[in-house]
Amino acid sequence: MSLVVPAVLPSTEREFDDTLALYGALPRITRIQVDVVDGRFATPASWPYTAPKDLRDRIAEGVMLPHLDRIEYEIDLMCLDAEHAAAQWLALGASRLTFHAESVSSIARFLGSMRKQFGHIVTFGLAVNVASDLALIEQSLGEIAYVQFMGIATIGRQGQPFDARVLEKIRAFRTRHPDLPIQVDGGVSFDSAKKLLALRVNNLVIGSGILRAGDPADAFAAYDALERA
Repeated sequence: MSLVVPAVLPSTEREFDDTLALYGALPRITRIQVDVVDGRFATPASWPYTAPKDLRDRIAEGVMLPHLDRIEYEIDLMCLDAEHAAAQWLALGASRLTFHAESVSSIARFLGSMRKQFGHIVTFGLAVNVASDLALIEQSLGEIAYVQFMGIATIGRQGQPFDARVLEKIRAFRTRHPDLPIQVDGGVSFDSAKKLLALRVNNLVIGSGILRAGDPADAFAAYDALERA
């Protein structure tokens, strides 16, 4: 499985489709993360919150996510209506859901509801912000498949600088939970990637580092060639 999970944070439906087409042309890509930002939990709002009818039309027309035979789609739910948003993306073929610990009043209650509705078809992950206490997620780790550490202070925007505070958080977490998969989203550069991999991070979620490169295919290959710790 690829080390790198390329991300898309679309402002329009066309940008979404064009980015998925770009990623889909790279045979090494086996997973794509779609960032979903509602403009309330995080800002600014991304597509489809900027044009909700677009997604409803895709569902009604049965337009599934591309390359479902070889690509898993992971939806990063940076939104307060995560259950509703999840249902829409699952209808299009997504199979992994990352929700943010800070976006719900009770992680246990939320997970229970999500498992009741979607547990037979979904892998669940839990994201946690740089500034959050790890105690926030400790009691829920047995209910999830992976933890996503946010590597930036302000979530919901690509191209933000890496926040080095996440390194100590990962180090402390890895000491207590040596086998739980970890991925990091935000601020991943070649420099920060090497530091993260030294802490036994399993996957790197990268958006702007690929999409804003002169050659996205070469950038993906270079990140993917980095050695896991």
